Amino acid sequence: MQIEKKDKYTLISSDENTLEAFQNSLLEKINDFEKAHLILQISEKINVKDKDFSLILEIAEKKQEKNTSVVIINADLNLDNFPEHINIVPTMREAEDILDMEAIERELGF
Repeated sequence: MQIEKKDKYTLISSDENTLEAFQNSLLEKINDFEKAHLILQISEKINVKDKDFSLILEIAEKKQEKNTSVVIINADLNLDNFPEHINIVPTMREAEDILDMEAIERELGF
């Protein structure tokens, strides 16, 4: 797992060989990012199955409850298989746009 802190968010990229290994690495460090907005970039090398995303979805939901954002970058996921409030996008640019939009929504009280 590679961690890169930016001004507005923390980028966490997977360098593990499996989604399970990435999720376990993320779980070990998640408390370090309690107040940070997160972009989770899942490697295209990992064979991702929608049903294997349960831990990341739990983390995303808990962070949203605390008014922080989580955006998942992966072009292979079928968005129809996930709840609408989970942010999954194919590119970094779109992830940054989602973070900006959610920041505006929080400022407006949505």
